[in-house]
Amino acid sequence: MQDTARPTSTGPGVAAPYTPTDRTVPTRAKERASYDRELVHSILDAAYLCHLGFVRDGAPVVLPTLFGRVGERLYVHGSTGSRPLRNARAADPGLPVCLTVTHVDALVLARSAFHHSLNYRSVVVHGTAVTVTDPEERRIALDAIVDQAVPGRSRDARPANAKELAATAVIRLDLDEVSAKVRTGGPNDEPEDLALPHWTGIVPLTRGYAQPVPADDLDPAIGVPDYLRAL
Repeated sequence: MQDTARPTSTGPGVAAPYTPTDRTVPTRAKERASYDRELVHSILDAAYLCHLGFVRDGAPVVLPTLFGRVGERLYVHGSTGSRPLRNARAADPGLPVCLTVTHVDALVLARSAFHHSLNYRSVVVHGTAVTVTDPEERRIALDAIVDQAVPGRSRDARPANAKELAATAVIRLDLDEVSAKVRTGGPNDEPEDLALPHWTGIVPLTRGYAQPVPADDLDPAIGVPDYLRAL
């Protein structure tokens, strides 16, 4: 089975792809890259954890954090005292960042150690993160972050109060300089290795959810909500 990548969509009725830039064109395996808008959105929407990279005091820092997508914008939240959120507020026009999302779909086991790989779907976003100050946009962003992890949860929880909102900062990163990268298929062994007596193939990986465990102080009359059952 050959290694393939999703092509960029074009044609009537299809959303325009993202424009490649020097930062979004990979130096290796360029055939796996895609700028298809729908593909990018699908990879982002299947995740709730991202890694946010930025430079602090001249050194790179990468932080795992929750995020939410609303249209062509990504939102990240945190304490008003956190370094990246403070920097985004203080910098003009904002904080240069790189945000990544990755799904691992399978382990790819080749006959040679060199050709071992992963089947994956990933998105890399470059841009300038800015602080969100508009109250309505902040509300939308915070709901989106909650619903990114558990769709429907924001309607089944108390909204943040004034004190909590004052302690929470939200930053926005526009989906402008974006690329996806996808690997599918089986191992790519060298022809001279095909007769080697080693098992080869893929080991699929899946994300699953176990039965929800109620909090010790939950009223027994409150059952598991439908949006959790749907997971």
